[in-house]
Amino acid sequence: MPEWLEVIWRTVFAVVVLFFLTKLLGKRQVSQLSFFEYITGITVGSLAAYISLDTDKTWHLGVIALIVWVAFSLGIEFLQMKSKKARDFIDFKSTVLIKDGKILEDNLKKERLTTDELLGELRKKDVFKVADVEFAIMETDGAINVLLTRENQPLTPKHLGVKVAPEQETQAVIMDGEIMDEPLDALGLTRGWLMGELEKLNLSPENVYLGQVDSYGELTVDLYTDSVEVPQTQEKPQLYALLKKCEADLELFSLSTNNEQAKKMYGQCSEQLQDLLKQLKPFVQN
Repeated sequence: MPEWLEVIWRTVFAVVVLFFLTKLLGKRQVSQLSFFEYITGITVGSLAAYISLDTDKTWHLGVIALIVWVAFSLGIEFLQMKSKKARDFIDFKSTVLIKDGKILEDNLKKERLTTDELLGELRKKDVFKVADVEFAIMETDGAINVLLTRENQPLTPKHLGVKVAPEQETQAVIMDGEIMDEPLDALGLTRGWLMGELEKLNLSPENVYLGQVDSYGELTVDLYTDSVEVPQTQEKPQLYALLKKCEADLELFSLSTNNEQAKKMYGQCSEQLQDLLKQLKPFVQN
C-alpha cells in the first residue's frame, strides 16, 4: 500500500476510534475542562496523531495506549464520583477570592491571579465594583462565579412575594422549511393550526427558516429572505396571549393566598378577564 494512502486510512481509523472513545468519556470532556480532563484531552490528541502519522509497524501500539488512557480516565472519573477526597486531590478545591466585599489577597496569590485579571472576570459578570460582591469563588475548572450582596441583586417576583405561573419551553415547529411534528405534539397543536397561522401571515412553510411557538400559542417566524418583512398581524395574538397570562397568574394568586379577601379579589379579577378573553377571541382569530 502506498505510504500516502496508508496515512489516509490510519487518519480515518484514528478519527473513528477517537469519536467513539470521546463519546464514552461523556459530555464533560467537551465542556469546561477540569485539571485532569485537560491532561486527558492533550494526551488523547497526541496519541491519535501518532496513530495517523507513524509509518512504522508499531502504530497499533498507539491504539492500545489510547484505549488504556481512556479506560484510566473512566476509572479516575468513577473514583471522583465515589470520593470527595479524591475529587479535591485530583481537581483541587474551590477558592474564595472575595468575601463580604473584600479581596482575599493570599488566595489570589495562591491561584496566581492578578488584580487586573480578577477585575476582568468580574466585568464579564457585569460587576464593576468589588464592594458589591458578597462572594467570588474560583471553581475547580478555573471559572469564577459571583454572588452579589442582597441589595445589589436583581429584583424578582419572589422578592415581592408574588408567585408566577410556570412557563413551558418554546418549541421550534418549523426548521429549514420543514414542519416538525414532535414539537407540535408536545404543545398539543396540529399541522392544521400551524398552516392556519401561516396563512394569516401569507407564508408557506418553505419560506420559513425557523418558526417557534411559545407556551401561550404565539407563532414567531424567521424567513429565509431577510429583506421580506413579516406582516404585522401578530400584534393582536400577542395582546391576547398577554391577557391570558395575566388571567392565569391571577387564578394562581387566588389559589395560593390564605387571605380570604385577597383570594376573593383575585378570583373576581380572573373571572372578569375570562369574560373579556371570550369577547376578544373572535377578533383575534380574524
